[in-house]
Amino acid sequence: MKILVTGGAGYIGSHITRQAQRQSHDVCVLDDFSTGNEWAVKDCETLRVNLLDKDLLKKCLRGRNFDGVIHLAAKSLVGESIINPYTYYENNIVGSLNLLNEMLRNDIHRIVFSSTAAIFGNPRTNIIREDHPKNPINPYGRTKLVVENFLNDLSISKKLSAVCLRYFNAAGADPDGELGEAHDPETHLIPTILNSYDRAKQPFKVFGNDYPTPDGTCIRDYVHVNDLADAHLLALQKLQNTDGFSEYNLGSSVKNSVMEVIKTCEGVTGRPLNYEIDEHRLGDPAVLVADNTKALTELGWQPVFNNLDKIIETAWNWHKRLSM
Repeated sequence: MKILVTGGAGYIGSHITRQAQRQSHDVCVLDDFSTGNEWAVKDCETLRVNLLDKDLLKKCLRGRNFDGVIHLAAKSLVGESIINPYTYYENNIVGSLNLLNEMLRNDIHRIVFSSTAAIFGNPRTNIIREDHPKNPINPYGRTKLVVENFLNDLSISKKLSAVCLRYFNAAGADPDGELGEAHDPETHLIPTILNSYDRAKQPFKVFGNDYPTPDGTCIRDYVHVNDLADAHLLALQKLQNTDGFSEYNLGSSVKNSVMEVIKTCEGVTGRPLNYEIDEHRLGDPAVLVADNTKALTELGWQPVFNNLDKIIETAWNWHKRLSM
């Protein structure tokens, strides 16, 4: 397939691009490189453009033919979205509308959209299915839900076909050691723990140990970034033969608490972690885990990195390479 990946220089986008290349797809990356990394994109065409630049976007996509678009370009920090919601509504919604307009103008009618578990807000159930009520509690989640709803409406009007993939907690790095997480600032739990080993005198903060869970810390669902990449390519393949709108929760369906993540990091690194308990953060649900049954059965998705040790081992190998 000939695939356009927006945000293809980011953490998840670069892994999708690499997996697509391994499967001999023809990949074009569209990114403004404001947060993505140029070193993460190799051996493919790149289009340097911000989705808010309608004229340049139109020029870059005019006359182009793609079998489908994987759309990841977005702002994605929850805390930042609360402080600066305008930027998130503009970038995530207006940017997506601009992209969709140019897709339809160029007769491109298939899109896989990078969504998030944040659209569910505070969950009513510990295990979340696709039909769980959607009530996002921050601007980031709300912008993603707006785009999901718009894609659904476009599919009903038969303008295009769409698959929305809702990530839970992406983690890990490509086993080859050439790609991994390189955020600034870093907000994800596993790389934050690994980064704290470089600051031994500054303890890692565990936000709360008074949740109604076995060890008192939050429970989450961690899914390897290469497994996420595979799900995107399977979703795009599905769209070659299926019209309409589909939605899938992407997670491991395995429960791991913050303390279990810490203990696993200690086991993988062979080093004790200096940590301290801090007050828990408002809005953090005690348990947030995906029911991935629909993705397994309908997409034929089979996660390869199916335990926390494997995921953290790839993240640690990447971290050591960055630290060299």
